[in-house]
Amino acid sequence: MKLEDYADRYSTVRMQRNDGILEVTFHTDGGPLRWGVVPHAEFPDAFADIARDRDNKVVILTGTGTEFSGPPGNLFVQSRPTAQFTENLISEGKRLLMNLMNIEVPVICAVNGPAWRHSEIPLLNDIVIASDDVCFQDSAHFPAGVVPGDGVHIVYPMLLGRNRGRYFLLTGQVIDAQEALRLGLVSEVMPREKLMPRARELARMILERPEVMVRHTRALLSEPIKRALLQDLAHGLNSECLALMDRPL
Repeated sequence: MKLEDYADRYSTVRMQRNDGILEVTFHTDGGPLRWGVVPHAEFPDAFADIARDRDNKVVILTGTGTEFSGPPGNLFVQSRPTAQFTENLISEGKRLLMNLMNIEVPVICAVNGPAWRHSEIPLLNDIVIASDDVCFQDSAHFPAGVVPGDGVHIVYPMLLGRNRGRYFLLTGQVIDAQEALRLGLVSEVMPREKLMPRARELARMILERPEVMVRHTRALLSEPIKRALLQDLAHGLNSECLALMDRPL
């Protein structure tokens, strides 16, 4: 797999590579990422392509503009989805996070603004740095009438502790940048204009280390997270889709 084979394949993922450092930018029509069926379908395949390319030595993930991912969710009642839709949702949801974790080199996330939806994605990376206006929220699940089952039920209790994680998911709590730093969700906070230069600096530092050592360090540090996802991700996705089937026809 070569970069030219997949770099322009996705409408919501922009990629460029310099000296083995792959920068992956999420977007919707060139602006901040708007979650929906398109990124949900594209991200699993994009992560798989990145993982298969041995020329990727370090990966930087970031968003576009003033938000990492949005829009914030709202309480709503949709009609009941079809069985085919929910089965596909479960399949994509499993591959979305597992393919991210299957990238064999360190992944740095430069969180450029609020992560209102799928905020587990930036937090699953090896190094997480954030702009000083970042917020983390799981706005599109329990506050919007959906079971928080597509990975947030694993990631937030893992990072925050069981009680704080459950509180976060059940109340729609918003965690700002300084609180995220205090709680250990992110490791550095800075003005947005310094974010990508710092991410590149960290990537170059990693790039200077022997490649085999780097790859096996990534594998060692990510293995406990992968085990947790393998154990509980499918159950969460099934629970989420079961609740969706309880909606009116």
